[in-house]
Amino acid sequence: MTEFRHGWLKVFSELFKARLTLLVLLTTLMGFFLGSPEGVSGWLCIHALGGTSLLAAGAAALNQWIEREHDALMRRTASRPIPSGRMDTTVVLALGVGTSVAGLVWLAVWVNLLTAFLGAITLATYLFLYTPLKRITVLNTLVGAIPGALPPLMGWTAATGSLSPKGWALFAILFFWQLPHFMAIAWIYREEYSKAGFRMLSGIDPDGRRSAASAIRNTIALILVSLVPFLQGVSGRIYLSTALILGGLFLVHAVRFAILLDIPSARRLFFSSILYLPVLLTFLVIDRTKEVPSPTSFPPSTSTFSVPLPTAVVLNFPAPPVSECGS
Repeated sequence: MTEFRHGWLKVFSELFKARLTLLVLLTTLMGFFLGSPEGVSGWLCIHALGGTSLLAAGAAALNQWIEREHDALMRRTASRPIPSGRMDTTVVLALGVGTSVAGLVWLAVWVNLLTAFLGAITLATYLFLYTPLKRITVLNTLVGAIPGALPPLMGWTAATGSLSPKGWALFAILFFWQLPHFMAIAWIYREEYSKAGFRMLSGIDPDGRRSAASAIRNTIALILVSLVPFLQGVSGRIYLSTALILGGLFLVHAVRFAILLDIPSARRLFFSSILYLPVLLTFLVIDRTKEVPSPTSFPPSTSTFSVPLPTAVVLNFPAPPVSECGS
């Protein structure tokens, strides 16, 4: 009986992409913290994370339902619940739709309409733009970075009820971080992507020059946008120093990948991206200022208890294996 429960727990963990869903929740939580300089509204934070978790899980399930035939063609995805035969397609579709709708309703009722709207945009761009574009154009990675970057902005709007340049700065950091991150994955699995019919830059770039240029260009862009929270007064000099050091190290790995263009250097670039993000966001939270966000147009729900922010909040991001990323 215990083995049976553990087996199904593993299946649902894979269906809902538990590691990536946790990453979404942690970036959402980061946005919520930064939008709550005077203390976290406890129930509001719980509702924001609850609705976002259902939305992320539902999107993951629906993505696997849409790509079930293509997943069967790739070694890294052939063991997923549908292609491996462990879950029926109808069940996955019902679970995906049900959890996605429940997540949107939760956000709309218990958080605010703006956050629910951003959640709907996240779901729509992920499923109806990024997913089909993976078989049409190499620009799919740029499109896919949009839903991947929206969770911290959703956390910000959940706490403040408004969109602001400070919230968009968090979006920009996640947007540009994803591009060298996914470039490394696409290079490692370029043959499998091509076999499955996915159009990635690495698949149409035999000499690697375009892939190398993309990795360096977007890492430099990431370094620049990572300075914006300091310029906006969101965080202080400790964060600024950390952002510059981390960005420099990340760029070293991007340049090394551009020079070598081999699997080991691509893996180093991938793992450097996994290290970069949690450390950067941790120091962004630790060194945040006490400035109160601007007045809101969509007041967040009231809460009966408040959680004062600790002096240091450490965000521990799990490091998912390469096989769980980039799809």
